[in-house]
Amino acid sequence: MSKEDVFVGAIDQGTSSSRFIIYDAKTGVVGCHHVEFTQFYPQAGWVEHDPMEILESVKVCVAKAVDKATADGFNVDKGLKAIGLTNQRETTLLWSKSTGLPLHNAIVWMDARTSSICRRLEKELSGGRNHFVESCGLPISTYFSALKLLWLMENVDAVKEAIKKKDALFGTIDTWLIWNLTGGVNGGLHVTDVSNASRTMLMNLKTLDWDASTLKTLNIPAEILPNIVSNAEIIGEVGSGWPIAGVPIAGCLGDQHAAMLGQSCRKGEAKSTYGTGAFILLNTGEGIIQSKHGLLSTIAFKLGPKAPTNYALEGSVAIAGAAVQWLRDGLGIISSAAEIEEMALQVESTGGVYFVPAFNGLFAPWWREDARGVCIGITRFTSKGHIARAVLESMCFQVKDVLDSMHKDSGESESQKTEFLLRVDGGATVNNLLMQIQADLVGCPVIRPADIETTALGAAYAAGLATGIWKEDFIFNTEEKLKNARVFRPVMTEEVRKKKVDSWCKAVSKTFDLADLAL
Repeated sequence: MSKEDVFVGAIDQGTSSSRFIIYDAKTGVVGCHHVEFTQFYPQAGWVEHDPMEILESVKVCVAKAVDKATADGFNVDKGLKAIGLTNQRETTLLWSKSTGLPLHNAIVWMDARTSSICRRLEKELSGGRNHFVESCGLPISTYFSALKLLWLMENVDAVKEAIKKKDALFGTIDTWLIWNLTGGVNGGLHVTDVSNASRTMLMNLKTLDWDASTLKTLNIPAEILPNIVSNAEIIGEVGSGWPIAGVPIAGCLGDQHAAMLGQSCRKGEAKSTYGTGAFILLNTGEGIIQSKHGLLSTIAFKLGPKAPTNYALEGSVAIAGAAVQWLRDGLGIISSAAEIEEMALQVESTGGVYFVPAFNGLFAPWWREDARGVCIGITRFTSKGHIARAVLESMCFQVKDVLDSMHKDSGESESQKTEFLLRVDGGATVNNLLMQIQADLVGCPVIRPADIETTALGAAYAAGLATGIWKEDFIFNTEEKLKNARVFRPVMTEEVRKKKVDSWCKAVSKTFDLADLAL
């Protein structure tokens, strides 16, 4: 079989949709299909998914993508050598080992129902909010899976009963999909990978195993937890009932970690993914850095059972692309997200306007739940173009805030900062003005790959690496990738940049203590 007949698939299970992409040996896409699924909002601040609907969406995507590739003349039936999987992180579910049915809807990463559990633990535990940071790198927060698991254990009778009968299995979405892909009730494998496990608040970052003291403190039974594997190894084979039966599952990573691998981030290299929010990760190599500037310590990736573990610092921005949606849906200033670039280009600057999208508080590195959005510097001169440009700048300022914290935490020298590159991906990066503003404000080149959907590519890389289709030299061949990437270089002077950053910080300070304004 020639190299042209070798293919790798990637399941990309996201917060609002699922997709399956088939790549050839040169990472060209030969087949793709995606399906959106239902978002459930049972109460204010609650978000759920139906695990069975997610499973069905993945089945449809796999079948349709294979059909498309086959129709285009690609012999996927014989040539598909491995699949990788990437998923929305922290989303939590439990299901019955004997029936294979969920015991409750999945609780989604953004769900805030566990806030009372968080407050309770902060009061009970000696370290307060940071009690588990030393072991897992994460503060006590509604964001992470352990708190969602506690809520299910405390509030759902079916969960309590299944745990009592030793019939309950816990997992994030990767675990649920792999269990079903490998046979489900007929011998399905109960596993997760180190990157997803690192977001549960239950895994020890050093040992890469479930932390016994944490499980004891939270009274979580170890037997419901999956086995932890690396990001690139043959986990098992796809079972019957799937159009890709017999194909090895050989890669698994959480979405932000997969994007990092898809962007080929080595030690000292960072990527920023722009979606509803923005997620910035810096590969810190084989050393764990405990942030002193509002960031999270997490896994970057571990490319094989015996491979070294790469760690990362992560900063999450709550509102990035969502601010553009607000201009469209809330204010009606634009009718589509794509219009913001054209509108912002009608002016040469923001005219002194600064917009801080603290709609529900600020995440990293500020962590101010009491913050609310502000728009300052408005005069009679201010136009829609100035507002649009200020919204784009707000996304870039927030990314810069996180990157500045990363530089401080990692102790980088000025010369290292000078050599720094920021890799970008996600839907909003098609906006060229946004990317140029980002380069100007961070003062370093911004690299946009030819394929901005790097999450699925990262999962494919892991699977291809584990099965010998690709080697690390291929995956981390940055020089080759730069040939097809667009590079945005800063043109703003340091003096102007400093003045704008000082003004931004002043604007951010105006957002504090505003949560009580609403009557």
